[in-house]
Amino acid sequence: MAQSVLLEPYYKFRLEVPQQMIGRAMTDIEKMQGTFDTPDTTGEMSVLQGIAPVSTMQGYQKEVLAYSKGMGRLFTTLNGYDICHNEEEIIEASGYDPDRDLENPCGSVFCSHGAGYNVAWNEVPEHMHLESVLAKEIEEEEFDELTQRRAYIEEESIDTEEIDRILEQTFYANQHNKSKWKKKKTARLVQDYHTSAEKSSVKRDMSKKYLLVDGYNIIYAWDDLKELLDTNVDAARGKLLDEMSNYQGMKGMELIVVFDAYRVKGHETEITDYMNIHVVYTKEAETADQYIEKFAHTHGRKYDVTVATSDGLEQIIIRGQGCRLLSARELKRDYEEAKAQIRTEYLENQKNEKTYMMDGISLEKEQPEKEN
Repeated sequence: MAQSVLLEPYYKFRLEVPQQMIGRAMTDIEKMQGTFDTPDTTGEMSVLQGIAPVSTMQGYQKEVLAYSKGMGRLFTTLNGYDICHNEEEIIEASGYDPDRDLENPCGSVFCSHGAGYNVAWNEVPEHMHLESVLAKEIEEEEFDELTQRRAYIEEESIDTEEIDRILEQTFYANQHNKSKWKKKKTARLVQDYHTSAEKSSVKRDMSKKYLLVDGYNIIYAWDDLKELLDTNVDAARGKLLDEMSNYQGMKGMELIVVFDAYRVKGHETEITDYMNIHVVYTKEAETADQYIEKFAHTHGRKYDVTVATSDGLEQIIIRGQGCRLLSARELKRDYEEAKAQIRTEYLENQKNEKTYMMDGISLEKEQPEKEN
């Protein structure tokens, strides 16, 4: 259950005192309930930096001047608010009783016959006539934390062979090998499983190639995009779209970048075109993982579908739908290699064009000499 926390303002300080008095200064800061870094000593002076409550550090400048005989200096700036160092003492001294505060009640206010009345928090279920939404909010928060933990995972991709091994173990988990006959049967089922997978892959329309990119997962996995994300989310998202647009131009597949919008209340699935690629913003309560898994389930065995993500759990699900996988690292490497190849081809073409031009100039110079 959430609790209220009392805050108080804190100073960020820099204290300069003679080297022989640094022990006294550190003791004073500890008594003020402050914290500090390891002292720096330059020459005969020592410097102490840290934070301390405003209420305990006020007036300390005079004390510094006194015990340092005018040689010490204290610099302070407001560092914001932090947990109060003597919260219980202040609350007790104020004599505040939340149950008697009728203007700001700590319970719930219910209406009956046109008038409102206060109900204590532990008695609310007895007065309710509608289903509580609190349990649903808790489930959504837990789901949100799980999704973020999966979306922000960096390079926890699983090898393809390991994924196949997990799928086989899961598929045959209920096959209890208690006899040789069952072992043979299991071996036959494994063979049939691989045979059916090969047959299904032959039936695919390999001319249609799709690449689905888990947008935020890739952003958090690529260092340059993650650094940009800390400054501006839109800029990081735009840079990823620009690079994926270039990548599509190099590879020629249908490229779809999927972003989470499940926390936007009332949001419907939004599909837009960004130059030569498609961008999907999921609907409310639907994550990018869920959208990609649904797409893989529908089209994974019909077309050549590849999914770019480093989410280990999502990789297992996608692999089970017969799709190809690219980790964030592999996508980055393939993209850089494609750029390098195009640049090399461009430079070669430029070199050849220059050679042809020089050949033409040399022929023009030789022709007048033959006429003479």
